Amino acid sequence: MSDLNQQLAFIIELEKLKAVYRQTFVISDNNRNENSAEHSWHISMMAQVLHQYAEQPIDISRVVQMLLFHDIVEIDAGDTFAFAAQTDLDNQEDKELIAAERLFGLLPKDQFETMKNLWLEFEQATTSDAKFAKAMDRLLPLLQNMQNQGGSWAIHQVSKSQVLKRNEYLEQSTPRLWKYACEQIDLAVSKGWLVDE
Repeated sequence: MSDLNQQLAFIIELEKLKAVYRQTFVISDNNRNENSAEHSWHISMMAQVLHQYAEQPIDISRVVQMLLFHDIVEIDAGDTFAFAAQTDLDNQEDKELIAAERLFGLLPKDQFETMKNLWLEFEQATTSDAKFAKAMDRLLPLLQNMQNQGGSWAIHQVSKSQVLKRNEYLEQSTPRLWKYACEQIDLAVSKGWLVDE
């Protein structure tokens, strides 16, 4: 199979990401569930707009690539709610690794390696690029839930400590955004949208 055929097969496969629905709602579209393709686009735009808040130097191009690639694995593995039981979250890691091999494996070898390595870098979140990308991935659902009177937090009775833990990447990679997130989390508690323990 030629490189072009492999690349086009991958691009066609990406269509399936539009059918993977998340727990977050699109308030501007009758509160329907957001899909993972929309989420990836939205956080990529957010990173472009907010990259000045990164505490460490970052390569915004690499960050955006990670954000565009990070949920492709959900085509095979599905989306697991961020606040699901730990066993569900643990099982998701194995499913996503298998999915990464298959989906990125549709591409020619050099692109397969590049995308898989960027995906792994995002998952491990040890570099400044990956930490910032992970922070963007965490911050957007917070913004969406705050705009929607608690959204999925309120429905699933999520606690303050869970949301703080989920957003901890912000603390070191974007301290000013972490401060903002903490203020929003406190506001959500005061409004009854998050459970306070």
